[in-house]
Amino acid sequence: MPESVSADTNSSSSSSRLWLVTVFLTGGPVFLAMLVYKLESFDPAPIPVHEFTHPPLTAALRNERMLQGSEKVGYGVLKGPEDLLYDAHSKLIYTGCEDGWIKRVTLNDSPADSLVHNWINTGGRPLGIAFANSDPDADLITMIVADAYKGLLKISGNSIVLLTDEAEGKKFKLTDGVDVADDGMIYFTDASYKYYLREYILDIFEGKPNGRLLSFDPVTKETKVLVSDLYFANGVVLSPDQTHLVYCETSMRRCRKFYIKGKNAGRVEKFIETLPGLPDNIRYDGEGHYLIALATEFSTYWDLAYRYPFIRKVSGMVVRYLGMPPMGKSSSGVFIVDLDGKPIAHYYDPEMSLVSSAIKIGDHLYCGSVHHRGILHLDVNQHPARAII
Repeated sequence: MPESVSADTNSSSSSSRLWLVTVFLTGGPVFLAMLVYKLESFDPAPIPVHEFTHPPLTAALRNERMLQGSEKVGYGVLKGPEDLLYDAHSKLIYTGCEDGWIKRVTLNDSPADSLVHNWINTGGRPLGIAFANSDPDADLITMIVADAYKGLLKISGNSIVLLTDEAEGKKFKLTDGVDVADDGMIYFTDASYKYYLREYILDIFEGKPNGRLLSFDPVTKETKVLVSDLYFANGVVLSPDQTHLVYCETSMRRCRKFYIKGKNAGRVEKFIETLPGLPDNIRYDGEGHYLIALATEFSTYWDLAYRYPFIRKVSGMVVRYLGMPPMGKSSSGVFIVDLDGKPIAHYYDPEMSLVSSAIKIGDHLYCGSVHHRGILHLDVNQHPARAII
């Protein structure tokens, strides 16, 4: 009888130890994860999703497979050609690349035969670019550059001058889009005064308005904040009549107007809301349309992440401790609207991601990317956007 009691006791003890080991092995990682989550300082805020009152916009004309028939320009030598700028006098495309070089692309009949030349290196990461003036001699070009790390730069010949890198006591962390008015005034964005370019996704995950729209007067050297509390302020473009700007707020999937002249000067108005993706740069095509580059579609993931801050917190923790995951396919592309913000056409492809800019030269659409190699070229006469029934 005592032996039976002893055996039962040993069996019970073994079961208890097994139970404790099981709890530790299964509950330990969960507890540790909860502890890390609780102690993590990255604290996303609620995004005002109540402003997304309508379904994502659609355009009547669409090319849903724009990669079909497209070609790459400078695939081997252009890495991350973020913004594109065309000089009609010299017939050159300028673009700022990941390696700090602003490069010039000479277009030939065959995109594969186009020539790429290094022009000047900013020593940072050039994003938005705009001409301050244009001259038939390309060597005399004066360009304004929004350099993500350096600030707002002026390039003339071989000279690089820092125009400004702070406003109202806050340094720029991510100088992004830029355009120059006919009177010389420079308008630009600081996407975030909190996060650098290498951390840009954290600004979007955080869901706080850390961006600003600014101006720089080249005569008085004054830097002025025009609009603050923007959700990742990105591309900016002057209207053809020079009365207002249109700027992109990436995180909010919208573009807004800011009036610079007339009785409405200083006023902000809606331009286009609930875009089908997250906007990057915006360009005027000279034909009555704005070309809005969409870096990614507004997927189910983004929809849930916008609604639930804890998803953005976990995503941010992954980025902070493990690095940026590979960028998958995300139906990136170009959304074309008229001067009133009415959708006209949408070029995109499920296989594309991180389109950051678009320009149109004749019947040819060119797309840059903040991350991928080469400039995408598409003949829109041969591969047009069509009505989808």
